[in-house]
Amino acid sequence: MRSSSSLFSLALCLALCSSYVQALYFYLEGSKERCFYEELPAETTVVGNYKSEEANPTNGQFVVNPERGIQINVEQTDRRHNVINVRGDHAGKFVFSSADAGEYSICLHAVSSGWFSSASRTRLHIDLMFGEATHEDQPELKKESLSDLALRLRDLNQKVANVRREQQYQKEREAEFRNTSEAANSHVRTWTIAQVVVMGITCAWQIQHLRRFFVAKKLV
Repeated sequence: MRSSSSLFSLALCLALCSSYVQALYFYLEGSKERCFYEELPAETTVVGNYKSEEANPTNGQFVVNPERGIQINVEQTDRRHNVINVRGDHAGKFVFSSADAGEYSICLHAVSSGWFSSASRTRLHIDLMFGEATHEDQPELKKESLSDLALRLRDLNQKVANVRREQQYQKEREAEFRNTSEAANSHVRTWTIAQVVVMGITCAWQIQHLRRFFVAKKLV
């Protein structure tokens, strides 16, 4: 009984650590763009659910405006590779996967479909879920064809795979940081040796020059 409870606790911890959600809201002034930067391992799926509300100029209350859309632009900053550049409705969902590990920028700004639209304040609610795509995001997999236990096992396998990818990504980042530190230390050591050599040559030249000066003046 204790072993089963410990296994359930371990599975729960893995579920909480491997796939996580960021829920927040922020304000957009007019068409000003707002960006988020995330470090993602390879083959990681990001699901974003958003809802926008526009400020009413008369009373300042935030209400839903169907004509106010959201422009979504996702880019891999390391390679300047554009992943997503779409215009969504006032509320919707976007999904993308990281082909390579690195930093990704998620930029959003409000756009209007009307001809004459004044710059207004928009409150944008967004939920970002990081992890591998689940059966809910894959239409070819039906819940009816799998039992509840099989679904849970499949989710746990995906979450364990997420943990392994995250660990591998952290190892790669640590190796990159170690190589950068070693290269910096090597440059510092080379520069120190060069300074010592230059100072030695300068001292030798000064001693030789002073000796010739004293001999010329018949001081020695």
